[in-house]
Amino acid sequence: MEAAIAILALVFVAFVVLGVYLTVKAVGAAKRGVERTVTQARKAVEDTTLRAKSMGQVGVAGELAQLRLTLRTSMRATQDALHARVEQDESLKESLRLFERLSGHGHELDDELKRLEREPDKQRTAERMPELRERTEQITHAADSLRWAARDRARQFADDDLASLSAEIEVESGALRDWATKGPTTSTAPGAAARPADASGANGSPAATVADAPQAIDAARPTPVYSWQKTARPETTN
Repeated sequence: MEAAIAILALVFVAFVVLGVYLTVKAVGAAKRGVERTVTQARKAVEDTTLRAKSMGQVGVAGELAQLRLTLRTSMRATQDALHARVEQDESLKESLRLFERLSGHGHELDDELKRLEREPDKQRTAERMPELRERTEQITHAADSLRWAARDRARQFADDDLASLSAEIEVESGALRDWATKGPTTSTAPGAAARPADASGANGSPAATVADAPQAIDAARPTPVYSWQKTARPETTN
Protein backbone atom coordinates (compact mmCIF):
# COMPACT_ATOMS: atom_id res chain seq x y z
CA MET A 1 0.00 0.00 0.00
CA GLU A 2 2.81 2.40 0.87
CA ALA A 3 4.55 1.57 -2.42
CA ALA A 4 1.41 2.42 -4.40
CA ILE A 5 1.06 5.73 -2.56
CA ALA A 6 4.72 6.54 -3.27
CA ILE A 7 4.28 5.75 -6.97
CA LEU A 8 1.17 7.95 -7.17
CA ALA A 9 3.04 10.76 -5.43
CA LEU A 10 5.93 10.49 -7.89
CA VAL A 11 3.53 10.51 -10.85
CA PHE A 12 1.78 13.58 -9.43
CA VAL A 13 5.10 15.39 -8.90
CA ALA A 14 6.17 14.48 -12.46
CA PHE A 15 2.95 15.91 -13.89
CA VAL A 16 3.38 19.09 -11.83
CA VAL A 17 6.97 19.53 -13.02
CA LEU A 18 5.94 18.88 -16.63
CA GLY A 19 3.12 21.40 -16.34
CA VAL A 20 5.45 24.03 -14.90
CA TYR A 21 8.00 23.38 -17.67
CA LEU A 22 5.38 23.67 -20.42
CA THR A 23 4.00 26.84 -18.83
CA VAL A 24 7.46 28.42 -18.68
CA LYS A 25 8.12 27.48 -22.31
CA ALA A 26 4.77 28.91 -23.41
CA VAL A 27 5.34 32.13 -21.48
CA GLY A 28 8.85 32.45 -22.92
CA ALA A 29 7.59 31.88 -26.47
CA ALA A 30 4.83 34.44 -25.98
CA LYS A 31 7.30 36.93 -24.51
CA ARG A 32 9.68 36.47 -27.44
CA GLY A 33 6.78 36.90 -29.87
CA VAL A 34 5.73 40.14 -28.18
CA GLU A 35 9.31 41.43 -28.13
CA ARG A 36 9.71 40.54 -31.81
CA THR A 37 6.48 42.34 -32.67
CA VAL A 38 7.47 45.41 -30.64
CA THR A 39 10.93 45.47 -32.25
CA GLN A 40 9.49 45.24 -35.74
CA ALA A 41 6.96 47.97 -34.98
CA ARG A 42 9.68 50.19 -33.54
CA LYS A 43 11.87 49.66 -36.61
CA ALA A 44 8.96 50.44 -38.91
CA VAL A 45 8.19 53.66 -37.01
CA GLU A 46 11.86 54.68 -37.03
CA ASP A 47 12.20 54.00 -40.76
CA THR A 48 9.08 56.03 -41.46
CA THR A 49 10.46 58.88 -39.34
CA LEU A 50 13.80 58.78 -41.17
CA ARG A 51 12.04 58.77 -44.53
CA ALA A 52 10.01 61.79 -43.51
CA LYS A 53 13.11 63.63 -42.26
CA SER A 54 15.10 62.86 -45.41
CA MET A 55 12.35 64.31 -47.58
CA GLY A 56 11.12 67.10 -45.33
CA GLN A 57 14.38 68.51 -44.02
CA VAL A 58 17.27 70.14 -45.82
CA GLY A 59 20.89 70.51 -44.95
CA VAL A 60 22.80 68.34 -42.52
CA ALA A 61 19.73 66.95 -40.72
CA GLY A 62 18.13 65.71 -43.92
CA GLU A 63 21.39 64.18 -45.18
CA LEU A 64 21.99 62.36 -41.90
CA ALA A 65 18.50 60.88 -42.05
CA GLN A 66 19.07 59.80 -45.65
CA LEU A 67 22.37 58.11 -44.74
CA ARG A 68 20.74 56.21 -41.87
CA LEU A 69 17.83 55.14 -44.05
CA THR A 70 20.14 53.92 -46.83
CA LEU A 71 22.31 52.01 -44.38
CA ARG A 72 19.42 50.33 -42.56
CA THR A 73 17.61 49.39 -45.77
CA SER A 74 20.69 47.77 -47.32
CA MET A 75 21.67 45.87 -44.18
CA ARG A 76 18.16 44.56 -43.53
CA ALA A 77 17.69 43.40 -47.14
CA THR A 78 21.03 41.54 -47.06
CA GLN A 79 20.24 39.92 -43.73
CA ASP A 80 16.86 38.68 -44.97
CA ALA A 81 18.36 37.33 -48.21
CA LEU A 82 21.12 35.38 -46.44
CA HIS A 83 18.86 33.95 -43.74
CA ALA A 84 16.31 32.86 -46.33
CA ARG A 85 18.88 30.83 -48.31
CA VAL A 86 21.28 29.52 -45.66
CA GLU A 87 19.09 26.47 -44.92
CA GLN A 88 19.22 25.34 -48.57
CA ASP A 89 22.84 26.33 -49.26
CA GLU A 90 25.45 25.45 -46.65
CA SER A 91 28.10 27.57 -48.37
CA LEU A 92 26.23 30.72 -47.32
CA LYS A 93 27.16 30.16 -43.67
CA GLU A 94 30.54 31.77 -44.30
CA SER A 95 28.81 34.67 -46.03
CA LEU A 96 26.51 35.00 -43.02
CA ARG A 97 29.50 35.14 -40.65
CA LEU A 98 31.07 37.87 -42.77
CA PHE A 99 27.79 39.77 -42.71
CA GLU A 100 27.65 39.54 -38.92
CA ARG A 101 31.08 41.17 -38.76
CA LEU A 102 29.88 43.82 -41.21
CA SER A 103 26.77 44.36 -39.08
CA GLY A 104 29.01 45.43 -36.19
CA HIS A 105 30.39 48.26 -38.31
CA GLY A 106 26.89 49.08 -39.53
CA HIS A 107 25.47 49.37 -36.00
CA GLU A 108 28.41 51.51 -34.95
CA LEU A 109 27.86 53.89 -37.88
CA ASP A 110 24.10 54.01 -37.33
CA ASP A 111 24.59 54.92 -33.65
CA GLU A 112 27.04 57.64 -34.61
CA LEU A 113 24.67 59.10 -37.20
CA LYS A 114 21.88 58.99 -34.65
CA ARG A 115 23.98 60.93 -32.12
CA LEU A 116 24.92 63.51 -34.75
CA GLU A 117 21.23 64.16 -35.42
CA ARG A 118 21.02 65.60 -31.90
CA GLU A 119 24.33 67.43 -32.14
CA PRO A 120 23.75 71.19 -31.74
CA ASP A 121 26.97 72.13 -33.56
CA LYS A 122 25.78 71.71 -37.14
CA GLN A 123 28.92 73.29 -38.57
CA ARG A 124 31.18 70.64 -37.11
CA THR A 125 28.77 67.91 -38.18
CA ALA A 126 28.80 69.27 -41.74
CA GLU A 127 32.60 69.00 -41.77
CA ARG A 128 32.32 65.29 -41.01
CA MET A 129 29.74 64.56 -43.68
CA PRO A 130 32.23 63.46 -46.42
CA GLU A 131 33.72 60.89 -44.03
CA LEU A 132 30.27 59.67 -43.00
CA ARG A 133 29.12 59.37 -46.61
CA GLU A 134 32.23 57.36 -47.48
CA ARG A 135 31.75 54.95 -44.57
CA THR A 136 28.09 54.51 -45.40
CA GLU A 137 28.87 53.82 -49.04
CA GLN A 138 31.58 51.33 -48.12
CA ILE A 139 29.33 49.35 -45.77
CA THR A 140 26.31 49.36 -48.06
CA HIS A 141 28.46 48.34 -51.04
CA ALA A 142 29.78 45.33 -49.10
CA ALA A 143 26.26 44.37 -47.99
CA ASP A 144 24.88 44.75 -51.51
CA SER A 145 27.73 42.61 -52.88
CA LEU A 146 26.88 39.77 -50.48
CA ARG A 147 23.17 40.04 -51.22
CA TRP A 148 23.50 39.99 -55.00
CA ALA A 149 26.06 37.19 -54.89
CA ALA A 150 23.63 35.06 -52.87
CA ARG A 151 20.81 35.85 -55.30
CA ASP A 152 22.97 35.09 -58.35
CA ARG A 153 24.00 31.77 -56.80
CA ALA A 154 20.37 30.82 -56.10
CA ARG A 155 19.35 31.78 -59.64
CA GLN A 156 22.21 29.72 -61.12
CA PHE A 157 21.12 26.68 -59.12
CA ALA A 158 17.55 27.17 -60.32
CA ASP A 159 18.70 27.48 -63.96
CA ASP A 160 20.82 24.32 -63.71
CA ASP A 161 17.95 22.38 -62.16
CA LEU A 162 15.55 23.61 -64.85
CA ALA A 163 17.98 22.61 -67.64
CA SER A 164 18.42 19.14 -66.15
CA LEU A 165 14.68 18.73 -65.75
CA SER A 166 14.05 19.83 -69.35
CA ALA A 167 16.58 17.26 -70.62
CA GLU A 168 14.90 14.48 -68.64
CA ILE A 169 11.49 15.50 -69.96
CA GLU A 170 12.78 15.44 -73.56
CA VAL A 171 14.11 11.90 -73.06
CA GLU A 172 10.82 10.77 -71.55
CA SER A 173 8.83 12.41 -74.35
CA GLY A 174 10.95 10.59 -76.94
CA ALA A 175 10.30 7.28 -75.19
CA LEU A 176 6.56 7.95 -75.14
CA ARG A 177 6.58 8.71 -78.89
CA ASP A 178 8.55 5.54 -79.76
CA TRP A 179 5.37 3.79 -81.03
CA ALA A 180 5.18 6.25 -83.97
CA THR A 181 8.43 4.90 -85.50
CA LYS A 182 7.34 1.24 -85.29
CA GLY A 183 4.08 1.61 -87.20
CA PRO A 184 0.67 0.17 -86.31
CA THR A 185 0.58 -3.37 -85.01
CA THR A 186 -2.16 -5.88 -85.90
CA SER A 187 -3.58 -8.01 -83.17
CA THR A 188 -4.78 -11.49 -83.97
CA ALA A 189 -7.05 -13.59 -81.88
CA PRO A 190 -5.47 -16.57 -80.16
CA GLY A 191 -5.40 -19.57 -82.50
CA ALA A 192 -6.40 -17.56 -85.58
CA ALA A 193 -2.99 -17.93 -87.22
CA ALA A 194 -3.07 -21.70 -86.81
CA ARG A 195 -6.42 -22.25 -88.54
CA PRO A 196 -5.18 -22.16 -92.20
CA ALA A 197 -2.61 -24.84 -91.48
CA ASP A 198 -5.17 -27.00 -89.69
CA ALA A 199 -7.81 -26.65 -92.40
CA SER A 200 -6.16 -29.20 -94.70
CA GLY A 201 -4.41 -32.48 -94.03
CA ALA A 202 -1.04 -33.61 -95.16
CA ASN A 203 -2.32 -34.66 -98.66
CA GLY A 204 -4.26 -31.42 -99.18
CA SER A 205 -7.70 -32.97 -98.51
CA PRO A 206 -10.03 -31.19 -96.10
CA ALA A 207 -9.47 -32.42 -92.59
CA ALA A 208 -12.83 -31.31 -91.23
CA THR A 209 -16.00 -33.29 -92.23
CA VAL A 210 -19.64 -32.39 -92.22
CA ALA A 211 -20.15 -34.38 -89.09
CA ASP A 212 -17.51 -32.29 -87.40
CA ALA A 213 -19.22 -29.07 -88.42
CA PRO A 214 -21.18 -27.40 -85.64
CA GLN A 215 -24.94 -28.05 -85.83
CA ALA A 216 -27.59 -25.43 -85.42
CA ILE A 217 -29.50 -25.43 -82.18
CA ASP A 218 -32.86 -26.24 -83.84
CA ALA A 219 -31.47 -28.78 -86.35
CA ALA A 220 -33.25 -32.14 -86.57
CA ARG A 221 -31.52 -34.76 -84.51
CA PRO A 222 -32.05 -38.58 -84.69
CA THR A 223 -34.45 -39.93 -82.08
CA PRO A 224 -32.67 -42.35 -79.76
CA VAL A 225 -33.93 -45.95 -79.70
CA TYR A 226 -34.01 -47.69 -76.35
CA SER A 227 -33.90 -51.45 -75.80
CA TRP A 228 -37.30 -51.69 -74.17
CA GLN A 229 -39.14 -50.23 -77.11
CA LYS A 230 -40.89 -52.52 -79.58
CA THR A 231 -39.71 -52.60 -83.14
CA ALA A 232 -42.25 -50.99 -85.41
CA ARG A 233 -43.78 -53.47 -87.89
CA PRO A 234 -43.47 -52.63 -91.57
CA GLU A 235 -46.72 -51.81 -93.29
CA THR A 236 -47.92 -54.30 -95.91
CA THR A 237 -49.67 -53.32 -99.04
CA ASN A 238 -52.40 -55.42 -100.59
